[in-house]
Amino acid sequence: MGWYDDRILPKLVDLSCGTKPIHKQREKVVPLAAGDVLEIGFGGGLNLPYYDRDQVRKVWGLEPSAGMRKRARKRIATTDIDVELIDLPGEEIPLPDNSVDTVLVTYTLCTIADVSAALAGMRRVLKPDGRLLFTEHGRAPDAGVRRWQDRLNPGWKKLAGGCNMNRDIAGTIEGAGFSLAEDNRMYIPGIRILSYHYWGTARPR
Repeated sequence: MGWYDDRILPKLVDLSCGTKPIHKQREKVVPLAAGDVLEIGFGGGLNLPYYDRDQVRKVWGLEPSAGMRKRARKRIATTDIDVELIDLPGEEIPLPDNSVDTVLVTYTLCTIADVSAALAGMRRVLKPDGRLLFTEHGRAPDAGVRRWQDRLNPGWKKLAGGCNMNRDIAGTIEGAGFSLAEDNRMYIPGIRILSYHYWGTARPR
């Protein structure tokens, strides 16, 4: 991992994923987490304030970036939630089959290189009655916005740690063996090509 990825990118991610509209999205999904939770792409721990402490037993935070884990530890130190960081990417989940009640993924499906493999792993570790909770930015419904997303995506990926602005989030989740139980989509305040959001819940089929 280079100097940019380790020192600069974590700060940029924290800033871009810590805006007021993004926090509003977190408020919609994170409090729904319950039981034993696996958070994919734990980042700097920005979701921690939104967990319902009366509903959550433990959180496994999967985060491959050393720079992000360093930032997360500072926030973990201020919470009474039982959090265990795992320094592996989303494609490598070191938990047993059918072992978690909730998988939470926020602003991460856009970045994982092999997103299908990662979602297959999430489905594997979820209990049969478990839920996948998600909020992500992705492919817009408007043709003009999509053209710009496709045009700018290669350069954006290089600057933003592999983030894709044009992934069909709902289609990707369904294609990995989940059924969408709640499927919400809209533009939130922000740059048009980055502000079309998907959020909701899904269950393993």
